[in-house]
Amino acid sequence: MSITKADKPEIAPTFRFQWEEVQDCYVVLYPEGMVKLSKSAGEIMKRIDGEESIDKIIKDLETTFSENNLEDDVMKFLEVAYDTGWIRNKK
Repeated sequence: MSITKADKPEIAPTFRFQWEEVQDCYVVLYPEGMVKLSKSAGEIMKRIDGEESIDKIIKDLETTFSENNLEDDVMKFLEVAYDTGWIRNKK
């Protein structure tokens, strides 16, 4: 799947994203199990709401963490998230 910075991703209906206190991290839950996310992956997923574009998410992360050039890392993670079905473009 080819994604662009104009896309507005949302969590797919068969998945749930949440903070898991016992795991001390954000997770993606699905009927067959759970995926523990790294801190950076959790920060990206927190911003996925179906309203904000990928470009806006990248800019927000760069501002929040006083970092530049996060685009490649964010896009790589989002490609994985799209490929695994965790997220999709808002319909």
